[in-house]
Order: sequence, then structure tokens, then C-alpha cells
Amino acid sequence: MPQFNILSEQESIWMGLAIKVKMLLAAKEMTIADLANQLEPKTSSQNIGAKLKRDNLTEKDLQAIAKACGVAFEGSFVFEDGRKI
Repeated sequence: MPQFNILSEQESIWMGLAIKVKMLLAAKEMTIADLANQLEPKTSSQNIGAKLKRDNLTEKDLQAIAKACGVAFEGSFVFEDGRKI
């Protein structure tokens, strides 16, 4: 499996989610077609490719992508006291 350096918080803030998904696919040695075949509900690689090109991914999309890749997605706002939204 390819090795990737963990991004700093500052680098991660400015990186679009589509780029992060593409990095995830590279780390998992998956193609967009592989991802499309693993997603539930089923979708086409063209649809996933279009969403990545537009960087138009919903939180639901990201959760499904994470599940298909066997990783966790954490998308939340965290308060100083630890509460999350």
C-alpha cells in the first residue's frame, strides 16, 4: 500500500474534499470505478467522477465513500468543551 504523510491541520483545512477522496482512493489502490462498484446505493463511475470534478460531495456521499473504503469519516464542528455537531 502506498505511504502518505499525514497532513498538518493547516494543509488539511485548505484542501478540497474531492482531493482528499482521490488521496483516499490512491492510498487504498482503488479506482473511481472500484469505488462506484462498492457504494450503496449503487451509482455509476461517471456520477462519482462528476461529483469529484465539481468538488460537489455531500456529507452523505462522504459517509458512503468512507464505508465503501473501510475507513471512518468524521465531519463535525467541535466546541471547546468537546461537544460535536
